[in-house]
Amino acid sequence: MSVKVALIGLGYWGPNLARSLNSLKEAQLHTICDIDTGRLEQFGLQYPGVRVTSDYNEVLKTREIDAVILATPVHNHFKLAKEALKAGKSVMVEKPLAQTSAECRELIALAETGGLTLMTGHVFIYNAAVQKVKEYIQSGELGQVYYIYSQRLNLGRVRQDVNALWNFAPHDFSILCYWLDAIPRQVIARGYSYIQPGIEDVVFTTLNFPGGVAANVHISWLDPHKVRRMTVVGSEKMVVYDDVNSEARIMLYDKGVSKRENAQSPSGSNRDSLGRYETFGEFQLLLRAGDVLIPKLDFKEPLKMECRHFINCVSTGQRPITDGYEGLRVVQILEAAQESLATGSAQSINVERT
Repeated sequence: MSVKVALIGLGYWGPNLARSLNSLKEAQLHTICDIDTGRLEQFGLQYPGVRVTSDYNEVLKTREIDAVILATPVHNHFKLAKEALKAGKSVMVEKPLAQTSAECRELIALAETGGLTLMTGHVFIYNAAVQKVKEYIQSGELGQVYYIYSQRLNLGRVRQDVNALWNFAPHDFSILCYWLDAIPRQVIARGYSYIQPGIEDVVFTTLNFPGGVAANVHISWLDPHKVRRMTVVGSEKMVVYDDVNSEARIMLYDKGVSKRENAQSPSGSNRDSLGRYETFGEFQLLLRAGDVLIPKLDFKEPLKMECRHFINCVSTGQRPITDGYEGLRVVQILEAAQESLATGSAQSINVERT
């Protein structure tokens, strides 16, 4: 029996969700809701048999609707998700889950009390290329991870309701936590407003993860190029994930720097009790440049995979990979980064894991 879903919001991302849901055998796109009646008429013609309405309360009152997917402006996420959960509907919310960690916790509590599914739309976690990089990290292929840097840049789609941090960074923050299976301990952010006062167009964020792993995230909607690239530098190998490059989404580089004992020095003669070299002359640093591998990926549309996962979780009661707690963690990182933008100082993060 298919899960009946209502889609709320036909803005930038809503049409993609409608298409993905409509392609799933496990789901029935039951209702589309938006305040723009012109958009509703357009999509009503595109999806005959799907009910259209501009009244969200009508969605909540329809008992046969099992789940709601929210693709509305961020400031509506908490209110609409809360009302849907209280009406007994499972909910998937496009990133970010809410505007504050307190709101996220309230949504989590409502879902748990009602035995409902709450899922955050961190779509890149369902991307085969992102999953492949995690395999490289977990298997030890890269050696010890030193640092990661990310660029998410574009020209256009300038938002007025949120800054570039809240618009773009949830993607990068969720990927970093997924790859490292860890949460940053500290964040420092610097942002610049060029187009609209008080709304940062460009943000540079540095996150310190356990084990000394550093990550830098550069986001901007004011750049001449569309860039969606993340680089992981390890002690043995390095990997570049480029979401824009459909021919080579992942490139694995057998490159690095090796430390070799200087043959002219007595073996280990000048090491301290911990085995460290006491003088520069005791070792040589050798650059290593080997092959570049472009792995073959069984790439499927991440949005479709995300929607299917949500539907399966609603049907089976399985806990989503990107559940409410995952959404909470990312919002807490965003809050710390926003506070750093405001104060100019580094902010500690105390994020619960559940």
